[in-house]
Amino acid sequence: MKQPTIETGKNHSGLEITPVNKWLKGTKKPIIISGPCSAENENQVVNTAKEIARINRAHIFRAGIWKPRTRPNSFEGVGEKGLGWMKRVKEETGVLTATEVANTGHVEMSLKHGIDILWIGARTTVNPFAVQEIADSLKGVDIPVMIKNPVNPDLQLWVGALERINNAGITKLMAIHRGFSTFKKLPFRNAPRWEIPIELKTMFPDLDIICDPSHITGNRDLIPLVSQKAIDLDMSGLMIECHIHPKIALSDAKQQVTANQLEEIIENLIIRDSAVMNGNLKNRLKELRRKIDELDDSIIQNLATRIDITGSIGEYKREKRITILQINRWEEIMRKRTAMGVAMGLSSEFMKSMLELIHNESIKKQTTIMNRDAS
Repeated sequence: MKQPTIETGKNHSGLEITPVNKWLKGTKKPIIISGPCSAENENQVVNTAKEIARINRAHIFRAGIWKPRTRPNSFEGVGEKGLGWMKRVKEETGVLTATEVANTGHVEMSLKHGIDILWIGARTTVNPFAVQEIADSLKGVDIPVMIKNPVNPDLQLWVGALERINNAGITKLMAIHRGFSTFKKLPFRNAPRWEIPIELKTMFPDLDIICDPSHITGNRDLIPLVSQKAIDLDMSGLMIECHIHPKIALSDAKQQVTANQLEEIIENLIIRDSAVMNGNLKNRLKELRRKIDELDDSIIQNLATRIDITGSIGEYKREKRITILQINRWEEIMRKRTAMGVAMGLSSEFMKSMLELIHNESIKKQTTIMNRDAS
């Protein structure tokens, strides 16, 4: 797709990014990307697209043409013929089209059939060789590319994929947060790990991040909850899977919605302004943030003092030849401090995580002291 030349500038972290509002004209947050998990047949693709166009809420139509499956002999997509269906969608609805590419062949076929936007899936992002091959095939091409987070919670892999595509000359970049695989029993299919996309946004402020609540939840009933959370975190938009008949979809049936359900999800979103314009609101926020800064300073000072005291304890243990780990004392701290935190309105998970971090730092401090004897 030939796009107009747009001035771009490198941000402080080195990526050269053209924000989506510079190339996707007339769009307001949240950007909505929707369509079926998989293109199954021409009628399903076109009719789903027409239903989405009818509600006039989506900016981009998505569909998987090639589907990377965990095990063989499951539905792996219809292949190149599905790209013709996508072309018909664009002709009949005027909506931009997007699909996933996992190798150079996918890229070449998608470009040949006029796909407007490409995305790199989570299973491809984990493989730098595959990402580099895709990047090489995109040199000299002006097309937006979206990159999903890797299946495992590795921020550097995500960043590396963005850098590889950007180094190929692609500046119309977006990231897609679709959650991370976990062995823990969760209400979601993939753990959101919100701190990871937040850190990515901190690194690249100009980078638009799209949340994929369909893959995070794996459950259409939970999509509204995660969608609102993403919008509250100032993500640029949502990728929500939509199917003309979700219950009989050939892949990920449980996480797809109808066009009417999509419309309801979008209508019920509470859109909050990331910029505080009102003077009174600014002053109130400034005062509250000042209090937080003061408390943070106090917490850091107290933590530093606490670690210094554990150092003194380490000196005493070294002198008296006492082991570093005193399990009874550690269990007592965990029990009492966690109970105190819960009583004051903090979650037990937060208290345990915080105490474990402090304990690990204390152990590190005392280990350094003990190692003096070895040296």
